Amino acid sequence: MADRYMHTVLTPAVLEAERHYYGRTYPDFEGAPKVDALTASEVAFIEDRDSFYMATITENGWPYLQHRGGRKGFLKVTGENELMFADHGGNRQMISVGSLAVNDRVSLFLMDYPARERLKILGHAKVLDAREHPDLVERIAPPGGHAAKVERIMVIDVLSYDWNCPKFITPRFTPAEIETAIVPLKNRIAELEAQLKTYQSES
Repeated sequence: MADRYMHTVLTPAVLEAERHYYGRTYPDFEGAPKVDALTASEVAFIEDRDSFYMATITENGWPYLQHRGGRKGFLKVTGENELMFADHGGNRQMISVGSLAVNDRVSLFLMDYPARERLKILGHAKVLDAREHPDLVERIAPPGGHAAKVERIMVIDVLSYDWNCPKFITPRFTPAEIETAIVPLKNRIAELEAQLKTYQSES
């Protein structure tokens, strides 16, 4: 658990709710660093994801949650506590982009369903026009390309992060993960079929 994360989210109202329901509160995490630095574990986890959820706050104060997906590695760690990803043309609603122009706070939720792990990230984000930053577009273009062109670059300065416990995370697997898992089974079936064929030919 990173201290800055808990220091940020444990507001007076949260502490009062803890007292009301449990008769105690978490520590106050005073003395927390200004920023919780990403370690090698966080970097590896982030860069191995093929999707994540990003929450912003709309201009009229409502939370807005959006799913982002791509090939593994599309969310890049580009600095000590900096993340970037390419934003492609989509439904053109621009809710996240417009919201970030007013309030730069974001929360990211990254899941590893097979391993039952999740990483929560708090940060400040800015949106760069891809037309004005061709060098960055080249740097963060997703591996394998994308059908739509890069229109914007999302840059996130990570304030802190927190790892959640695996309780109640239902394991889910992608087609690629399932295919990898059943390779030994396919090989064994092929081996048994070959043995059966040999046995039948000798009978």
